[in-house]
Amino acid sequence: MLFSAILMALGEIRRNTGRSLLTALGIVIGVAAVIATVTLGNSATAKVTSDVAALGNNMLILAPGNMKRGPVASNATPFELADVTAVTREVGGLTGVAPLSSKNELVVFGNKNHSTQLSGTTNAYFAVRGWTVASGRAFTDSEVSSGAPVCLLGATPKTELFGGGNPLDASLRIGKMSCTVIGVMESKGKSTFGQDQDDFVLMPLAAFQRRVSGSKHVDQILMSVSTKRATSSVIAQVQSLMRERRHIASGTEDDFDVRDMKEIANTLGTVTGTLTVLLAGIAAVSLLVGGIGIMNIMLVSVTERTREIGIRLAVGARGVEVLTHFLIEAAVLSLFGGAIGIVFGLGGSYAVTRAFHLPFAFSPSVIAIAFGFSATVGIVFGFLPARRAARLKPTEALRHE
Repeated sequence: MLFSAILMALGEIRRNTGRSLLTALGIVIGVAAVIATVTLGNSATAKVTSDVAALGNNMLILAPGNMKRGPVASNATPFELADVTAVTREVGGLTGVAPLSSKNELVVFGNKNHSTQLSGTTNAYFAVRGWTVASGRAFTDSEVSSGAPVCLLGATPKTELFGGGNPLDASLRIGKMSCTVIGVMESKGKSTFGQDQDDFVLMPLAAFQRRVSGSKHVDQILMSVSTKRATSSVIAQVQSLMRERRHIASGTEDDFDVRDMKEIANTLGTVTGTLTVLLAGIAAVSLLVGGIGIMNIMLVSVTERTREIGIRLAVGARGVEVLTHFLIEAAVLSLFGGAIGIVFGLGGSYAVTRAFHLPFAFSPSVIAIAFGFSATVGIVFGFLPARRAARLKPTEALRHE
């Protein structure tokens, strides 16, 4: 009985191809919208997570905050190298500590120039931030201690100043000083928010302090936490140490900030996940609209085929067979629309992720849920017309014109 009902339902759909396609269109749009929304949301979350991870290896950033004197707030005292040494010596669970000071400067080579971020640091910066040298070398210990005028280029200033040429051993003018290029950093590209991660020049911190900033201040202290240690315990150690070194009285607010990049990634992931669920819920409304369209067309179909139903009932067909036939017809329309919607949803989201350079986050569970929901919509909204057809009385149906 079931097989014959399926064949009859398919035959009826084939006889009204145009109407069937238009009926399934609502389901197509609904399923495609839900799949595209969830896939793009997952892709955005994956991109944010990977970009934050690219900022450093389980990294903490220690930076001066604001110092309040009554209602007035001012910039707190910057750090010094002694603070970096104290963190390295007294805080456990760290695999690397790197001081960092930065300033925007104009870099000149020949008749070309480029405005970029000049940063002074040590070799620990490469491990903490997860950077690798693509060509050339890192600083030597003597260059770091003596403050030699050497530098490494990010991919952007290298391209802007040298194009496809080799910048190694070239002499650049940075502000009022000359600097010899000893290496080029591997490219990381743009971040989720469009920021160019490769637009920088690195030099030894001692050289930066003596020749650029003119002070011994350190803007930030970057720390890489061991995967075997809880980040929260390390943060507590850093806070306790810095409060002691900066002579902050009990009950007084910190004049420094410790930012956990993993926590930032989790927060951003939560935000994008919430937005994804919200947008998917809105897109799912179109599935409801598609279900109403199926119910409407099935009611029309029952009205058109009242005499045919009466003949079937008169020759011995049972009401449950008529009910099954119309339910299958509604379910086939819904499943057909769901299958096409999956193809369009995946295809559209793949095209968008490629256009915006996002990872394609394929989720089989979302496909299964969307397909199952489309089948449920067809059965639920097809039940009323099917029940109406099954309850027709043969004598009244045969008199129908």
